Amino acid sequence: MSLSTNSLTDNSVVCLMAPTASGKTALAYELYDTGRYELISVDSALIYRDMNIGTAKPTATELERYPHHLVDIIDPTQSYSVAEFVCDVSPLIDSCHQNGKIPLLVGGTMMYYMALLDGLSPVPDSNDKVRLQVEEWRLSEGISALYDYLGKVDPIGHQRLKPTDLQRITRALEVYIQTDKALSTWQREPKQALAHNPAQRWHALAVMPDRPWLHERIAQRLDIMWNEGLVTEVLDLLTRYPLTPNMPAMRCVGYRQVLEYLVHIQHPIFEMSHLDKESFYTVFAQSSDTNTYQTSQNNMSQKAVSTFKPNSKTNTEHQTLSCHQMQNKALYATRQLAKRQYTWLRKLTQLSSDRSDSSIELPSHTNNKTTLQSFTTMAQARDSLG
Repeated sequence: MSLSTNSLTDNSVVCLMAPTASGKTALAYELYDTGRYELISVDSALIYRDMNIGTAKPTATELERYPHHLVDIIDPTQSYSVAEFVCDVSPLIDSCHQNGKIPLLVGGTMMYYMALLDGLSPVPDSNDKVRLQVEEWRLSEGISALYDYLGKVDPIGHQRLKPTDLQRITRALEVYIQTDKALSTWQREPKQALAHNPAQRWHALAVMPDRPWLHERIAQRLDIMWNEGLVTEVLDLLTRYPLTPNMPAMRCVGYRQVLEYLVHIQHPIFEMSHLDKESFYTVFAQSSDTNTYQTSQNNMSQKAVSTFKPNSKTNTEHQTLSCHQMQNKALYATRQLAKRQYTWLRKLTQLSSDRSDSSIELPSHTNNKTTLQSFTTMAQARDSLG
């Protein structure tokens, strides 16, 4: 699979869309090396500073050689909406064109791509005061109370959501409380997309490799993350920042499972004064069976956890069991993420094919062995699983 650099007009915008661990970063590097492209990250996890291992962020050396826009732009305590992403991308695209480059938007956050290609409803962002109000309500009465209230103020949105969909339920209520208007009503407003700009030529390149191959890649990459010290990275984040379990950064796959693990072994990190211990214990007591983790604080010292290695000989049988359970949960969650990304990719592909009069094109959409081999070769050439 290739994308000819000579066939693209100077006003082109290329979206490289692929599931996690599929090798899209390696392909982006190939294209960047042609000298025609400038890289813009489309990844809702790479935006966070100090979250490097669990996000599979390019190394400092890679970022120096292959600079990306929209990487390391906010702290893990901050929020970054889809609307903010679109607002940031628009001038970056113009800047790339002014520099004589083609913007290459690369990443796996499909909601960002949908916003770029299909547009956003004019839903306002939630402010911090309302967000805190809804979070306090959830902690005091539970998510079921919020879901029931949503049924009264936004029946359409209520019907669409599952009672356990914490993130979307709270978001819908934040919008209603702030605007006195249901989120489903906002979503029916006309949408505008950057890809509708008649002065630009947008190309959507979707790559969907075979799932068994992708699952193997996911497992390999997670093994690398554990060995590089993902647990230590999470402990460092908890030390440095006043994090809470429902911050968007802490809902990222991998980080979520490590947090749950640390809570269930009652790690002393949560005794630090800048952390709300109760919020962590409340959230994870609700999210999983406390018997899932067999290790107690007495069985694992702070040093043992902070220097965790999957094959460490110092781990007791219980410690090894709980660590493996954490790893299995992260593996399952990452595979589920990839499954959702496939669903989004099919929607985006349909969106492109339905718009014969649109400037959005899909020059390549395949899951054959040729594409699979090209990604594998490029990834292996760099010893990268990006």
